[in-house]
Amino acid sequence: MDTYPKTYDVIVVGAGHAGCEAALASARLGHPTLVLTINVDHIGEMSCNPAVGGLAKGHLVREIDALGGEIAKNTDATGIQFRRLNTKKGPAVQSSRAQADKEEYRLSMKRVLEKQESLDVKQGLVDALIVDDGTVRGIITSIQEKFLGKAVILTTGTFLKGLVHIGLKHFPAGRMGDPASNKLSDHLKALGLRLGRLKTGTTPRLDGRTIDFSRLTPQYGDNPPVPFSFETKSITRDQVPCYITYTNEKTHKIIKTGLDRSPLFTGVIRGTGARYCPSIEDKIVRFPEKSRHQIFLEPMGLGTAEIYPNGVPTSLPVDIQLKMLRSIEGLAHVEIVRPGYAIEYDYVDPVQLKPNLECKTIRGLFLAGQINGTSGYEEAAGQGIMAGINGVRYVIGEPPVILGRDQAYIGVMIDDLVTKGTQDPYRMFTSRAEYRLLLREDNADLRLRELGHEIGLVSDELYEKFEQKRDAIERLLALLSDVRLNPKPEVNRTLEGLGLGQINQPARLTDLLKRPGIELKALANFDGRILSFDREVTEQASILIKYDGYIKRQMEQVERSKHREDTKIPDDFDYQAIPGLSNEVKEKLARIRPISLGQASRVSGITPAAISIIEVYLKRFAGLAR
Repeated sequence: MDTYPKTYDVIVVGAGHAGCEAALASARLGHPTLVLTINVDHIGEMSCNPAVGGLAKGHLVREIDALGGEIAKNTDATGIQFRRLNTKKGPAVQSSRAQADKEEYRLSMKRVLEKQESLDVKQGLVDALIVDDGTVRGIITSIQEKFLGKAVILTTGTFLKGLVHIGLKHFPAGRMGDPASNKLSDHLKALGLRLGRLKTGTTPRLDGRTIDFSRLTPQYGDNPPVPFSFETKSITRDQVPCYITYTNEKTHKIIKTGLDRSPLFTGVIRGTGARYCPSIEDKIVRFPEKSRHQIFLEPMGLGTAEIYPNGVPTSLPVDIQLKMLRSIEGLAHVEIVRPGYAIEYDYVDPVQLKPNLECKTIRGLFLAGQINGTSGYEEAAGQGIMAGINGVRYVIGEPPVILGRDQAYIGVMIDDLVTKGTQDPYRMFTSRAEYRLLLREDNADLRLRELGHEIGLVSDELYEKFEQKRDAIERLLALLSDVRLNPKPEVNRTLEGLGLGQINQPARLTDLLKRPGIELKALANFDGRILSFDREVTEQASILIKYDGYIKRQMEQVERSKHREDTKIPDDFDYQAIPGLSNEVKEKLARIRPISLGQASRVSGITPAAISIIEVYLKRFAGLAR
């Protein structure tokens, strides 16, 4: 067996969205990093739809960017349609979404990795880890190459014993066109890790030349498009529309004729599918009362005719897929370029991980992405950057970086995974965050930019620009608080012209801004200095003033829960020795090993009474400081 002569600080296995962020974070922190992928031509591959962001997912992308990650910048560089979602709702649930040029996204991310100092990119299939005395020491490839490293990050996506299903035909693959990783899955089991089985799916890809777009409703992006990254000033690429169509009762009848050859309904697929992104055949069976389902026809890029029909993931036989599609408005003569399919794969139960994404039983082994049971590029990338950061922190002996539930959606996601685990592919939603008004997409930099700079992923130059923005927000807030209007006739005439009604006593501009329907730019009628602040600054100031009461209440909630989050539980804490706890509670806590009382309180089935008992025991016997 050949041992590669160079020893790495961090080895990343896989170069999907988690692997790219993990490898870049490690290398950008100045540590020799190796990323190994089955196919270097598929670095950053968008295996499913060519889009980034969406409800809550856009929050993750902006947080990764604030920390110094890459996904937002790469999306801005290759995006062909940008849209803000939920703009008629409150700021907490507004999100960004962008269509990307699938091929350009992949090529752009590959270039970023290849140009990154301290990062080596190699092609190889990893079969095993080198583990010595409970500590990972490197990896072994399928051709018996040995690479040594101080930390290893597994970001294997859907490749662990991946099995593709099209009708009743199935074959091993990590995704269509790439081989599965079978030996590594067995090796992880041999190391004592608990693995489960999940399933996800994708849609057929269509030949856009065979679609009658004149019969469809176009959906245009925002004009001007709003970038994802805080570093991107504007989007200059050509933008294209998507198109909307619908299934119908004929479509549904055709789908039902194929259920006897569906791997989903004949018991061939055993993995648990995504609850919130079911296949079209699953939708038809589960929601028989619905006469139609919406489909978004999304371009795969500027240089291709391929179209992604978002809304019809399927593993039906190809003949049924074609009949189904041709029953839909605008698709009467459509041709399939690539069939839709389902894929089953192994994942590792994430409760076996610490909150820094390190394996509890193997020191220096970190896991990120779909191997932890998540679904989506954004969820994977968020775990990837944290695994990269914490892999480096492990190597240099520094405390890990763990984001709180009040700091970031990334923190909510990781806490959910390592505390509760998941039985089906985990997807981020705004409803998962109890402090979502604090975790808005628009303030991701205000929450995380300073931390990114402290870690070392945000340069001094970028941090200085951020400080200028933060200072500008404070100046604008001070201005709006300081300027007072007196109830003079000319003032009231202007107010009535703005639809605000008169004032009978002196009022600050902040008071006026809290009134329903008033926009900050309207107050420039009273002080023209407001117009000197840019959009991001005025947006922040407006939100902070309009939602001041709600924000304060959530901050008070955070403060009340801070004690439990700060009360740490030792790694070797003996739950069996605590009188008053049920055996079920003892077993759960001993298995999950929460790091704090706060995390313990979120373990399923752990009652407030149990937490109180543990807290008393910690104070009495462990001598932990508050």
